[in-house]
Amino acid sequence: MPDAVTTDPRPHAIIIGSGFGGLAGAVRLGARGWRVTILEKLDAPGGRAYTYHQDGFTFDAGPTIITAPYLLEELWALCGRKLSDDIDLRSIDPFYKIRFDDGSTFACTADDEAMRAEVARFEPADLPGYERYIRDSAEIYRIAFAELADQPFHKFTTMLKSAPDLIRLGGAFSVYSKISRYFRNEKLRIAFSFHPLLIGGNPFTTTAYYCLIQHLERKHRVHYAMGGTGALVKGLVTLAEGQGGRLICDAEVAEITTDGTRATGVRLASGETIASDIVVSNADVAWTYTKLLAKHPRRRWTDAKFKRAKFSMSLFVWYFGTNRRFEDVYHHTMVLGPRYGALLKDIFQRKILSDDFSLYLHRPTANDPSLAPPGCDAFYVLAPVPHLGSGTDWATHAEPYRAAVQKRLEETVMPGLGEAIVTSRMLTPQDFQDRLLSVNGAAFSLQPQLFQSAWFRPHNTSEELRDLYFVGAGTHPGAGVPGVISSAKILDELVPHGSVRAKI
Repeated sequence: MPDAVTTDPRPHAIIIGSGFGGLAGAVRLGARGWRVTILEKLDAPGGRAYTYHQDGFTFDAGPTIITAPYLLEELWALCGRKLSDDIDLRSIDPFYKIRFDDGSTFACTADDEAMRAEVARFEPADLPGYERYIRDSAEIYRIAFAELADQPFHKFTTMLKSAPDLIRLGGAFSVYSKISRYFRNEKLRIAFSFHPLLIGGNPFTTTAYYCLIQHLERKHRVHYAMGGTGALVKGLVTLAEGQGGRLICDAEVAEITTDGTRATGVRLASGETIASDIVVSNADVAWTYTKLLAKHPRRRWTDAKFKRAKFSMSLFVWYFGTNRRFEDVYHHTMVLGPRYGALLKDIFQRKILSDDFSLYLHRPTANDPSLAPPGCDAFYVLAPVPHLGSGTDWATHAEPYRAAVQKRLEETVMPGLGEAIVTSRMLTPQDFQDRLLSVNGAAFSLQPQLFQSAWFRPHNTSEELRDLYFVGAGTHPGAGVPGVISSAKILDELVPHGSVRAKI
């Protein structure tokens, strides 16, 4: 796999992985005078945002909810284009519907009056608390996201400078405990506290900074990219290639090469080595340190430290297509089970695979029929499950678990599902480890707990080697599409312009 662009005078950056963080990083580095090579283990780009094509159906493998579209607009602007030139991004309202175990439903919407009416349906006495929460969520968003998400936290002084605001915002509390200060009704507590699960966190232990998600959704809305999330991946690849960058698929990185003090390039699983001036890892941060730097002595991010770390839960994802449309199923639906706190304890603490579950059901063909043959629907349903620390043998449990999920859907929101399924595939925690190279099969890297956030999280610039940087879910600010794209924006603060580096 020779490097064909040898006459390009720009300094060379290798990016490991083509997820949203890696692709956003490629665009930003390309705009700042770097020659970029993106190395992807899989046969197509996207990482967790990979796209499956099967039997005429298109399935987004991972992210389906797009918020903060301004972060994408910034990337297109760096290339002299508009996001709307290439992507048809549409606002979805309500954002999602929540179905509780007793059949009652709650719709989260951008309409303020409609939201107040939803809260009042469950508990009129909680309306004042809702109003206070909306105000406080906006303030948390202003400090913890708008001001700090795209700022590097590799210096402890940055943490100290931010500490008064972060303490005032209640970061020592969990999301659930903070929500409980505003709402007395348990269903409302659930409806306003489940958001950390979207980024791999337990609402009962995730720092209350993540109450900002409520305002993030209200301010920027929830969007869907026509053609699926894969359309965004394709668009970002096109931007990077338009800057002279290269994407090489089927190129698994086995090792980051060093001279003892700085990263000098990579060695592929094929044995080939590729030199570079800097390396940016969009691979799982724990995998990068423990596997790709296994030969390099490390001071802080040692194997022992990662063994003590708290990793996110994993996911069981079932993709399926039907030969008819289920018009009563909304685009984004949460189908909750009979337990909330106890189920989360099973997943995050006891690490056992429970018989009950809560589900996120995605029906993109509600708004985008192009993802399925005429008259058909494409779906994916995911269940949060323990990571591989549970010891679950997914080769044995996957199909029985899938059948149980199908039965639950048939009993709740999709009667007659079994007779309509025409195509099917699954993704398990084992796949997160083997296919996506995620330590413990964790779906979102490290949990977003207080002492695994900001300065306490693996930094965007390596603490072990010069010229090694990180983007993606495992570094600051964390998981979720806005988080990983913001992590790439931090490169602007850390990596010199290509013309400056060329003189070094």
